[in-house]
Amino acid sequence: MTRPNIILVCVDQMRADALGADGNELIDTPWLDRLAQYGNRFSRAYSATPTCVPARVALFTGKSPELHGRYGYREGISFPDAYPVTLQSTLRDAGYQTFGVGKMHVFPDRARCGFDDVLLHDGFLHVSRHLTKGPSAAIDDYVLWLREQTGDPSADYQDTGAGCNAMAARPWEREERLHPTRWVADQSFRFLQRRDPTRPFFLYMSFHRPHAPFDPPQWLWEKYRDRPGPRRAHGDWLGRFDRFRREGDVEAEFATRKQSVHDEVRAGYYGAIEFIDLQINRLMETLSDQGLLQNTVIAFVSDHGEMLGDHDLYRKSVGYEGSARVPFLLHLPRYIRDEWGPTGEVDAIAELRDLMPTLLDAAGVEVPEGVDGRSLRPAIAGEGPVRDHLHGEHVIGQLGYHSMQWIRSERYKYLWFSGDGHEQLFDLEADPLEEHDLAADPAHADELARHRALLVDALREREEGFVDGDDLVPGRPIQSEASWVREFARL
Repeated sequence: MTRPNIILVCVDQMRADALGADGNELIDTPWLDRLAQYGNRFSRAYSATPTCVPARVALFTGKSPELHGRYGYREGISFPDAYPVTLQSTLRDAGYQTFGVGKMHVFPDRARCGFDDVLLHDGFLHVSRHLTKGPSAAIDDYVLWLREQTGDPSADYQDTGAGCNAMAARPWEREERLHPTRWVADQSFRFLQRRDPTRPFFLYMSFHRPHAPFDPPQWLWEKYRDRPGPRRAHGDWLGRFDRFRREGDVEAEFATRKQSVHDEVRAGYYGAIEFIDLQINRLMETLSDQGLLQNTVIAFVSDHGEMLGDHDLYRKSVGYEGSARVPFLLHLPRYIRDEWGPTGEVDAIAELRDLMPTLLDAAGVEVPEGVDGRSLRPAIAGEGPVRDHLHGEHVIGQLGYHSMQWIRSERYKYLWFSGDGHEQLFDLEADPLEEHDLAADPAHADELARHRALLVDALREREEGFVDGDDLVPGRPIQSEASWVREFARL
């Protein structure tokens, strides 16, 4: 069997509806839309633990949070020791040349996690901070390259002052070719030129954007600054978070922003996404020029979304659609497509853990034991859903380090706040923006009880003691993730 090459493009913090193919007419993503048109777009794809670190653990290991154990952001665990088997190590062992470029967000910072080599730009590693820590210190390859290119020994990608987690935005101040988005693409194309032509390859292109800082090139900033944005969702339940708000804090997840600030952030965010879209066109042209397009699987996904002001929420970690639903595109060579099924939208409930078994399936490589993600091949073939519901969760720092638990079923989403036991229920078919909480509606009492029972089953064996008999127990302290509380602000 001729094994296909595989390219996994992962972006950071892109919500699923920031895509023309998802129906957004206010953003221009023609090359991603084309990828969706001639491939598959999974319209109900989610990140079960929607922040950078746990989402990437799911992506690399093919495991649910119940198995990989990362319910939030946690530093200090050696990735190779905790997760010795990854997508990339499995492909490497099957004969693939494996290469990663850009954001890894693993610990230790330069752990290869199964890649033959890595060029790193994690988005928060400052060379000046790490060079004093000895030979084992992490070095950001992009920042080193930037300093070489500019001749400025203190140059840093955060020189704009916009902030790596701040709801602030401004245009990129240097030449476009020096932007980290361009660097990830350029280094990926350099790998394609220098790869071993006798082996199939796995290339992980990991863009730090559209995560903050929101700093696209000037022309994209101006384009979206002058263009109206979509209506922000405002649920009838907004008062629920009043006591958790940090008004005036530029990095707060729960806060009201001035319209002018929101407009600038949205312009920077949309501009960053279109800039990535242009790199997708460059990728496709490079593959075509090198005669690789007809034997290369291309997947495009985000680690999580961005609330972008919906319900007066920003950033991620919550279980609402803006944060948890992600773009998920899959382009297959024709000889695989002929076996798998037609192109087009697939409405099966998918999750990041499904990427590993899906790509291994396409490569004809056996899925390692312990992976509970599922190949999406049957869903593409129209053989039915891969699951009838999905369990997601994340510890929320601004909610007092309690977790937000959620169940996404075919039609509904149920959320439970472990701190005080508050429940929410949304009919996503009738209310895709989650503006109307049905938890107190007697007409939906049966659905509320059904979804509560699904969550009880998911949490029954957990060490926190979330379940007693058939009841959810609020107020339980988070045991297994306590060590990362100190570092939560670095998300």
